[in-house]
Amino acid sequence: MAPDQTKQAEVVAATDVAEQEMRPQTVPVNVYETDAALVIVAPLPAVQPEDVMIDVTPGQVRITAALRSAAPRDYIVHEWFYGGFEREVEIPAGWGAAVEASLANGQLAVRVLRGDPDGKVTTSPTAGAH
Repeated sequence: MAPDQTKQAEVVAATDVAEQEMRPQTVPVNVYETDAALVIVAPLPAVQPEDVMIDVTPGQVRITAALRSAAPRDYIVHEWFYGGFEREVEIPAGWGAAVEASLANGQLAVRVLRGDPDGKVTTSPTAGAH
């Protein structure tokens, strides 16, 4: 196996082990209201839009992000991880008819639009500016 393939295989193996052993990290959020939406902003470092899922049900928004990679390293200080994020945010009645989201510069912005949801609404963020 070529050196690049060996290194890639080590990262994949380390990521698989990390996914099995770690609990998703709780993400801090800021929430504010505009005329048309509740806006939820959360930091998601080292995560790509395709890693993120946003589910809106009556009274709740759930944000999840898969573990992106876990390169094998011998850290001296290891205080945070690349992904494996989760957060549930309670929202008041009258919000959740639709949801829009974007992810840029490690920051997720979710717009929960005014109106009652018709069941569960699920989306992933687009890449780009907020």
